[in-house]
Amino acid sequence: MDFSTNLKNLRIQFGYTQAQLAQMLDIKQQSYSRYEKGTGEPNIATLCKLADIFDVSVDALIGRIHY
Repeated sequence: MDFSTNLKNLRIQFGYTQAQLAQMLDIKQQSYSRYEKGTGEPNIATLCKLADIFDVSVDALIGRIHY
C-alpha cells in the first residue's frame, strides 16, 4: 500500500478524525486531507510525528514494509 492509503487506514483504525490529527500535528485540516488524497506530502518532521502517533516506523507508514 502507499502512504495515503496507509495513513487513512491507520487514522480509521485509531478512531481519529482528520481534524483531530491535524490539530495534533499543528497543521490545517486541509493540509492533512491532502496527505490522504495523495495530493500533498508531509515534511520529515510531520512524517515522524505521524509515525509516533500511530506507533509504526516511517518505513511502514510510507509503505516500504508492512505494519
